Amino acid sequence: MLENLEIAQNPTLKVPTAEKYYYIETYGCQMNVYDSELIGSLLNKCGYHPTDDIKSADAIFLNTCAIREKAEETVHNKLDNLQSLKNIKPGLLLGVVGCMAQNLKDDLLESKPYIDVILGPDSYRKIPEIINNRNSMEHYVDTKLSKFEVYDDMFPSRREGINAWVSIMRGCDKFCTFCIVPFTRGRERSRSIDSIKGEVIKAVEQGFVEITLLGQNVNSYRTSGGNFSDLLEQVAQIKGIKRIRYTSPHPQDIDERLIRVMNKYPNICNHIHLPLQSGSDRILNRMNRTYTKKKFLDLVHMIRDIIPDCVLSTDIIVGFPGESDSEFNETLEVFKKVSFNFAFMFKYSSRPGTKASEYSDHISEGVKQKRLETLIKLQRDITLLENQKKYRKNCRCIG
Repeated sequence: MLENLEIAQNPTLKVPTAEKYYYIETYGCQMNVYDSELIGSLLNKCGYHPTDDIKSADAIFLNTCAIREKAEETVHNKLDNLQSLKNIKPGLLLGVVGCMAQNLKDDLLESKPYIDVILGPDSYRKIPEIINNRNSMEHYVDTKLSKFEVYDDMFPSRREGINAWVSIMRGCDKFCTFCIVPFTRGRERSRSIDSIKGEVIKAVEQGFVEITLLGQNVNSYRTSGGNFSDLLEQVAQIKGIKRIRYTSPHPQDIDERLIRVMNKYPNICNHIHLPLQSGSDRILNRMNRTYTKKKFLDLVHMIRDIIPDCVLSTDIIVGFPGESDSEFNETLEVFKKVSFNFAFMFKYSSRPGTKASEYSDHISEGVKQKRLETLIKLQRDITLLENQKKYRKNCRCIG
């Protein structure tokens, strides 16, 4: 009563409102993790607070992935489960953002009419407008791709930890025939070196000691101020950074200068994620990977010549359309030659809208599963051998 009287006597005072909370669930790659941190920072500015309890949230955003079919299925199931929560809390703001929102907007609008917001990866700046005009709009949809959006002037809202993800570019120009990213995230565009350095410095001030530079093809970074090697060298010189990583590079854009920059600075981790995808030249060509098996092996030789103890990891797709048994065996042979320290291995998953989905010679699920199991067993054996080598080397150093 006294509080209401005080407000009546002083109209400039704001009426207290209950605190509002947001919940973000992230699917897919590290870029989505970073984007969720950007969304969190916008919601914070709108007066919302993060919560780990989805049932207590006033706003729920699912940051989605469209790379693999399984990720889409998971999101659809989650949305089905959230429908009952939406019925209980009609005022709940339910949003779907990210690559799946970009790729499947029409399907979501038709099958999930209770979704309030659908935003593509280039539309996150609209969130404050949506929050402020919530009462005057029933639904909000914006999945337009931008030629310029890189969120250069925004800082993500990070939780306490060791590693800070820092997006340095967005989009992709490679157009691998199996990948939907160029259609969901648009063409490549890079942030300025100064803005990236500014974000890194702020992250260090906040207590983060490890920085991971992110991009769909992170080493395709290009600006008038320099390329990826220039950026990496300048970031390495920032005080307070103990470790620097980057992901994911494309083999086509790795050159000797980049490897020498890595070797020059002790805070740049001796690890390169080097996606092979296939050991067959014909399949690589079908994938539009722009390199051959020989070029890939030559690149591995160059890396290990300059950084002998460099850890190499990779991505592999087995059962790509038209892949024969002999071509799969070529992949196994490359694994044996390179001895990757670890690998991310997947069965080919057809994505509507990609060129590969139109091939007529798709491989059966049974064959794909058998090949995947064979590759996983080989990689486990290689990883064990590589770990044993490092163990023996460390023992000799200690002794």
